[in-house]
Amino acid sequence: MALRDAQQIFEAIKRSHRPLVCVAKGSGTDGHASALGLARVMERLDKQPLVVSADGVQEHLHFLTDHTRIQDTVENLQRFVIELDASKTHVKELSYELKDDKLFVYLSPKKGRWESQDVRLSSSPYHYDLIISIGAADIEGCAPFYTEHPDFFFHTPILNIDHSPANEHFGQFNAVDISAVACAEVCHDLVEAMEPGLMDEEVATAFLTGLIAKTHSFKQRNVNARTLETASKLMAKGARRDAIVQHLYRTRSVATLRLWGRALARLKVNTEKTMVWSLLSQQDFLHAGAKEQDLPDVIDELISSSPEASIAVLIYENHERSIEVIVRVGARQNALTLTESLKPEGSREQVRILFPPQPIVEVEKKILETLQKTAMQIPHVSS
Repeated sequence: MALRDAQQIFEAIKRSHRPLVCVAKGSGTDGHASALGLARVMERLDKQPLVVSADGVQEHLHFLTDHTRIQDTVENLQRFVIELDASKTHVKELSYELKDDKLFVYLSPKKGRWESQDVRLSSSPYHYDLIISIGAADIEGCAPFYTEHPDFFFHTPILNIDHSPANEHFGQFNAVDISAVACAEVCHDLVEAMEPGLMDEEVATAFLTGLIAKTHSFKQRNVNARTLETASKLMAKGARRDAIVQHLYRTRSVATLRLWGRALARLKVNTEKTMVWSLLSQQDFLHAGAKEQDLPDVIDELISSSPEASIAVLIYENHERSIEVIVRVGARQNALTLTESLKPEGSREQVRILFPPQPIVEVEKKILETLQKTAMQIPHVSS
């Protein structure tokens, strides 16, 4: 990252008082761990950050400091203000009541009366003064927060942090490095360029967690000398590698292992081994004693079992009997583009698609037909 860009970003952060760190939907462990590390850096700069993620808190990240700071909603973003000119007629009493979904505010004057021109309605400034987006290729990737509060995103400066080649540089400030393998690596470089002293043991552990998760413990093909050098620097800062590996890979419940087994037993691959997929019914969850929160681990296992595959698909029946599909792709693919006709939600690297209740094999057929049409390198599939 150019020194000039880092300085501009640092100035924007220093001017901020309450930054909102927004983790893009589907950005996984890398996005969440990067956000927690960056939030701690903000606190060390005397800021009051909030981390928000549509995916909520990931259970296996509970070993990270302040993991409970991650919320799934943005509350009290702005207040509605009723301004009354009481310079001539003072207030004696104020009360209110809620009736039939309507709020009635009653003001009693000490003497005299107020006129309509004495009252002014307005909105307070936004509670947060800087948006830090992590892992979103475009502003729509900040959904549902962007779709729920578009005016807030329009009027608030955005620091866009990502490593995707598809990133649209939608922020006023863009820390986008396509040579990095993870958002955690971009965050590390940003903090190091701003002020290396901000990197304590907890920040380093959070960033190394994102780096290890994104590279599957440095087994991905895009791992390079720079990646390993970054990991070395983080460990020199006190990052707890053993704890990370323990919680990401060695701490698995019996229920999760059972769900893995059921998914791997149904593992299918196309003729060129470029795509793998599996199916899970609601009965599989019941027999395994597992929950839908265990699915990220399952799709990680699908990818680990087929290192040549650039696309992994998990099709499952949720607790409402609807069918959901997770599609995760490698660095040279775009999950949003591949599944565009199916109205996906997520990021370039991973999307979710929801189908109404129907036989799971019908959804499997639709997904495979779509991917055959959109991914030219994928030949006809076979079980």
